[in-house]
Amino acid sequence: MNPPPDSPRPRPGGRTARIRDQVLEAVRAELTEHGYDALTVDTVAARAGVHRTTVYRRWRDAGGLITDVVDAASDIDWHPRDTGSLPGDLTALNQEIQDSLLEKPSIAAALIAVSFRSEEAARALRRLWEGRYVQSEIVVERAVRRGELTPPIDARALLIAATAPLYHQLVLLRTPPDPQLPGRAAAGAALAAQSGAFTDSAPDL
Repeated sequence: MNPPPDSPRPRPGGRTARIRDQVLEAVRAELTEHGYDALTVDTVAARAGVHRTTVYRRWRDAGGLITDVVDAASDIDWHPRDTGSLPGDLTALNQEIQDSLLEKPSIAAALIAVSFRSEEAARALRRLWEGRYVQSEIVVERAVRRGELTPPIDARALLIAATAPLYHQLVLLRTPPDPQLPGRAAAGAALAAQSGAFTDSAPDL
């Protein structure tokens, strides 16, 4: 699930954009194939076919390279699917998460692993997830408009409850993938929400 930054990042064009694409693709490949410990400016430059001084000048080090890979994901024009129901929307969201964690190689899984080793990567990933949660709040807004939920709803708590089983099973426990998990987790969270589990009530004064 990428925050709009405080101010828009400039989008490079022409040769600069091509070099960035080459370098970031090389970073993704190095991370998924060899892991964080093998990631250096030199290995990325060699793989990207770019002079090492170009990489040093723009990205400085491995932390800068990883941060830009995550920030590039934030630039993707992504929106949660509208399936016509809250359980369906949450299932579609969970399916995307499961697919991204199970693809071979999985840059999503690689970046999660790196975030435990690099504070720069952790900060970048937190920004990405924050933005994805904000974008995903439309799922709850649609459910309210359809009459499936009665406001006020804590959208963030609902989204976390719906998606957490995917990360728990696939990242923490590393259990074999269950094709029923996205729908089962979504249905449970939707039922809890409809029962009032995520009512966002103001505290008593």
